[in-house]
Amino acid sequence: MMIKHVTQIRVRYADTDQMKVVYHGKYLEYFEVGRAALIRSLGLPYSELEKSGILLPVIEAFAKYRNPALYDDLLSIEAVVKDLPQATLRIDYRVFRDGGEEPLAEGYTIHSFLNVSTGKPTRPPSHFMQVLKNGMTALPDY
Repeated sequence: MMIKHVTQIRVRYADTDQMKVVYHGKYLEYFEVGRAALIRSLGLPYSELEKSGILLPVIEAFAKYRNPALYDDLLSIEAVVKDLPQATLRIDYRVFRDGGEEPLAEGYTIHSFLNVSTGKPTRPPSHFMQVLKNGMTALPDY
């Protein structure tokens, strides 16, 4: 069981470095685009989570770069939640050139649930857990 969402982004000139390839730090921004689209696709935009008093700070991030993306490439960003969160939420990502079968980059982010008023870690809210459970589908191995 997992939740998977794919969104697209076009590489802007500002995303590239002196070597004319996407700057490595931009992939974490692409992961963020994928994460926000995934949560929004479940009917719970991140802004609504914040309004309910919960933040999802990134506490760990990892990226592995396989092939460069170039200016004006259309990229597909896969964001996947494989497991329901306990204390933390892990989201896995793969970035593909549109139509490509081999990932250009892959990685993950791990998030803590933070109570806005106390600034302290908290359990995932029940409405968030229910949204995730409703979104879980049986998909082939990721």
